[in-house]
Amino acid sequence: MRNFDDLSEREILALAISNEEEDARIYADFSDGLHVDYPATAKVFDEMASEENTHRRRLIDLFVSKFGDHIPLVRREHIRGYIPQKPVWQMKPLGLETARAHTHDMERAAARFYRQALTRTTDASIRKLLGDLAEAEDKHDQLATGLEHEVLTGDARDSEAEHERRRFVLQIIQPGLVGLMDGSVSTLAPVFAAAFATHNSWNAFVVGLAASIGAGISMGFAEALSDDGKLSGRGAPLLRGVVCGLMTTAGGIGHTLPYLIPSFYTATVIAIIVVAIELSVIAWIQWRYMDTPPLSAAAKVMIGGALVLAAGILIGSS
Repeated sequence: MRNFDDLSEREILALAISNEEEDARIYADFSDGLHVDYPATAKVFDEMASEENTHRRRLIDLFVSKFGDHIPLVRREHIRGYIPQKPVWQMKPLGLETARAHTHDMERAAARFYRQALTRTTDASIRKLLGDLAEAEDKHDQLATGLEHEVLTGDARDSEAEHERRRFVLQIIQPGLVGLMDGSVSTLAPVFAAAFATHNSWNAFVVGLAASIGAGISMGFAEALSDDGKLSGRGAPLLRGVVCGLMTTAGGIGHTLPYLIPSFYTATVIAIIVVAIELSVIAWIQWRYMDTPPLSAAAKVMIGGALVLAAGILIGSS
C-alpha cells in the first residue's frame, strides 16, 4: 500500500478519477435499489450520479492534457489509511435514511480528499480544478437538499414515508410482536405450573429459562424459514428470524426473572405484575402499529393471557 503523501500529481488525479467513478456507481446503485418503492428519491440519486460523472469528465480532460491518454489504476484501497466506501449490497435492506446518511458521509469524505490533494500539487491548473471540486463537494449536501425539495413533492414525501412505515411494520414490528406474544403467553403455563407444583423459586426459574430460550430458537427458525420476503415484501428472512427469536426469549424471560428471588410468594406476586406489564405492552403495540382498536387489543391479550396463566396455576396446584 502507498502513503497518500508519496503520490505524484499524476497519481493524485488518477485517484480522483477513480473516486468519482466509484461514487457515481454508488449513487446509481442507490437509485436502482430505491426506484421501485421510492421513485422520487431514486431520481435525486440519478441527479447526484450525473454530477459525479461531470466531475469525472473534467478530471479526465485535465489528466489527458497533462499526462496523456493512459490513466493508471489507483483506488482508495491502495492508499494506507483510506477508508473504502461500503458496497451497497452490504446495506441490504436499503432504506431511505441509510442511503441519505451514506450520501452525506461520501460528500464530506470527497471534500476532505480534494482539500488534502490540493496541498500535494504545484501545477496551477491542477490546483484550480481540485479547489473547484473541493468547493463543489462542500456544496453537494446543499445540492442534494435542493434536489429533494425540487423532486420530492409533498405527495411524494407522504407516499414514501407511508411506504417506509409499512416496511418497518412488516420487517420489524410484525415478527417482533409475534415473538413477544408467543414468549409472553406460551411460557406462562409451564413457568407457573412448575412454580405452584414445587413451591420452589429456583425450579420455576429453570423451567422458565429453558422454555424461553427453547421458544426463542423455535420461533426464530420458524419465522426465518416461513417466507423469503421477495413476494410479500417482508424483507430479509434472517433479520425477521433474529427479531422474532429475541423478542420471544425476552417475552418469556420477563416473568421468569422474578423467580430468582428465593421467597416463592414474593417472586410469584412480582411475576404476575410483570405479566400484566408484558400484556399491556403487547396491547399497546397492536394499537400503535397494527391499527387494532385499543379496547379490543387489550381485551384479547388480557383474556388470552389470563386463561393461560390460570391453566398453569391449576395444573401446578393439582
